[in-house]
Amino acid sequence: MDVSNIIESLKLLKPEIAVSAGLIIVLIFDLIFHKDKKLIPYLALIGLFAAGYFVIEQFGINGFGFSTKSSFKTFGMVTVDSFGTFFKLLILISAVFIVLFSTLSDEIKKTSARLGEYYVLIFGMILGMFLMVSASDFILIYLSMELLSLSSYVLSGFTKLRDRNTEASLKYLIYGSVSSGLMLFGISLIYGLTGSTNLYVINSLILGPQVNVLTLSFALILIIAGMGFKISAAPFHFWTPDVYEGAPITITAFLSVASKAAGFAILIRFLKTVFASSTLDNGYWLMNQIFDWNLILVILSVLTMTLGNFSALWQNNLKRMLAYSSIAHAGYLLLGVVVFSNQGLIAVLIYFFVYMLMNLGAFLIVMLIANKLGTEEIDDYDGLGYSSPFLALCLALFLVSLAGLPPTAGFIGKLYIFTALIDAKMFVVAVIAVLNSVLSLYYYARVLKHMYLVKVKIQPVEVNPAWNVKLLVLLLAVPVLVFGVYFSPIVELAKNCVTLLGF
Repeated sequence: MDVSNIIESLKLLKPEIAVSAGLIIVLIFDLIFHKDKKLIPYLALIGLFAAGYFVIEQFGINGFGFSTKSSFKTFGMVTVDSFGTFFKLLILISAVFIVLFSTLSDEIKKTSARLGEYYVLIFGMILGMFLMVSASDFILIYLSMELLSLSSYVLSGFTKLRDRNTEASLKYLIYGSVSSGLMLFGISLIYGLTGSTNLYVINSLILGPQVNVLTLSFALILIIAGMGFKISAAPFHFWTPDVYEGAPITITAFLSVASKAAGFAILIRFLKTVFASSTLDNGYWLMNQIFDWNLILVILSVLTMTLGNFSALWQNNLKRMLAYSSIAHAGYLLLGVVVFSNQGLIAVLIYFFVYMLMNLGAFLIVMLIANKLGTEEIDDYDGLGYSSPFLALCLALFLVSLAGLPPTAGFIGKLYIFTALIDAKMFVVAVIAVLNSVLSLYYYARVLKHMYLVKVKIQPVEVNPAWNVKLLVLLLAVPVLVFGVYFSPIVELAKNCVTLLGF
């Protein structure tokens, strides 16, 4: 690899370089001004906006970074395309909100002495996620997942205010280490079979006579286990409820949106790059028949959404309920992948955008109420609709959207997922998904019942946030309503981002 190749590759990594620079600046500032940390969140926001500028600049740009030639074609370790850029934008928007959430969180304020480390680790997570969504080589995929994981392990138990914080971090570390080891073993088997770690090269070699189908299938199952861990797909979801409940609410929100987005991005890129021969005129992917991905993903999807929804029914802690809800939503998102078409991919992108808004909004209000009441138990929300009407109304909006009811954006997300399933003539799976959506209404409505219908014995505590906090809530609530009625901009953006480089 010559110098000019490296320079051209670095030009494609401007967002990652900006995030790395932000990490270093925050770290140096924290070391020099260790007694005054008030400016650190603002430095973090500046770094995120700088990275956002370069991300927006990359829309419409296609190219390979750190490229090599194989069979007269050029492929690289890093793939820059609009698909990856879309997910980078989601991650950055989520990160901006998480920084703003952190300035309001009592949990984070109690650990203000370590505020610099907190934001450095968040930037480490973002850098890992950025590299994940663009990675087209198993080595970079694994390294970026480890960078994301190591940062998130520490952040899950960062506050150390209660035993459950440390418990969350330890469980996350143990489960993450096992899934990481399984994935690495699968990657080593793939390398042994094909002699390459590049996804594009593996695509051209995987049908060769030297590839043992049984060994390949075993390797792919191990790799899916590693990726399934990141997206909280059953049966690799066991870490999710405990970690979501025990981690600071800000980190829980970030994991539920950004980390899941990065996991889905790498899963989709892996499936299409390695196993799709081409894209047909009708938008469906021509998949290599060496492994029955359709059956595997349908089973994972149905199992994930069903287990997530049934487990959420019995939860009394709102964070834990939202954790199981997040698992169920991973199942819905897998339905968009399983149809193996551009229509399904458009549905996934639309769903992720609206999921980001409504899930971040729900966690923000849970955090604001926890700041005042010191609890996340659903029973303590009794009468909240009358004592704190603004927060209760917004929480109701987010929960209704998570349930997928009109006229909210959540309805549009599920509509496109179900439409993609019907177009692919997967009617049974579509019916199962609809029944799961109906089931989810129960536990979302249960929260509404406590806020508005339960007769309270004592006067509930009023939670009346300042105007700037209300503005932050509205920044998430208003789009949920607007995009439920006028969703053309999201659809057009998703349509412009579905083409993965090389196909």
